[in-house]
Amino acid sequence: MAEPIARHLIVTGRVQGVFYRLETQRAAEGLGIKGWVRNLPDGTVEAVIEGAPRAVEAMIDWCRQGPPRSRVDAVHVEPLAGDGGFRDFEIRY
Repeated sequence: MAEPIARHLIVTGRVQGVFYRLETQRAAEGLGIKGWVRNLPDGTVEAVIEGAPRAVEAMIDWCRQGPPRSRVDAVHVEPLAGDGGFRDFEIRY
């Protein structure tokens, strides 16, 4: 099995008030992704995702689409050290 990788995401567009965090959590759980997602005061959504490389890439692809009511303009992705420290995927407030 591949070593886990982690990514820091900032998602811009109409991504607050459209169930983006909840649907991100559902998608992450379905892919076996660990980490968290939260709204930021500037209207963007921030997430840290960790998992198998293929699952992380699939999660990033999902984030580029988002749930039906969202409009994603961009997903900024930065690598992070994957340390396996997450137990699940949570919505942070």
